[in-house]
Amino acid sequence: MSQDPLFILVILSMAVVLIVLMIGIGGFGKGGEFNRKYANKLMRLRILAQFLAVAIILLFVYLSGTRG
Repeated sequence: MSQDPLFILVILSMAVVLIVLMIGIGGFGKGGEFNRKYANKLMRLRILAQFLAVAIILLFVYLSGTRG
């Protein structure tokens, strides 16, 4: 399973969500100009990344069930 390209894509998509989330939390914690400038953009990017990650996970689960 770890050699499956779609599984690797699942892991990468979850990592992207985690990275965006950590940057957002760090900016929120630090405050200042970075937070004022990028907080909403990071929130939107995280929501988009989460949507794509969930879609990829669902595709992986569906294809894993049909392959057998």
